[in-house]
Amino acid sequence: MAASGMAVSDECKLKFLELKAKRNHRYIIFKIEIQQVVVEKVGTKEETYDDFAASLPADECRYAVFDFDFTTVENCQKSKIFFIAWSPDTSKVRMKMVYASSKDRFKRELDGTQVELQATDPSEISLDIIKSRAL
Repeated sequence: MAASGMAVSDECKLKFLELKAKRNHRYIIFKIEIQQVVVEKVGTKEETYDDFAASLPADECRYAVFDFDFTTVENCQKSKIFFIAWSPDTSKVRMKMVYASSKDRFKRELDGTQVELQATDPSEISLDIIKSRAL
């Protein structure tokens, strides 16, 4: 239980473990609902980064994890799991505060994220930024 009183549903941890260990999801979007973080959407392995970005609401905060596959300059296939705190400028102040105060506690529940990004508009999580942070 976080200082903000936020619980994390077991489904959040289960889906994240599936993404991390089995790599059977491309992304997971989480939302806070009635003092608990729950899974809002799970992206299939076939979905792209554009599908993920389109799934983030324009005016509401969310947490998300994205499994990014890439090729290094040495031509090695790699993958990194991004934790994204989505807090658009147009979302309500109270919502931003709740998500901000619960973020660290929630992120600790998802052991294995490798890169953290905070974004207030789509340009801050563009594919170019994701690629540059992955390398």
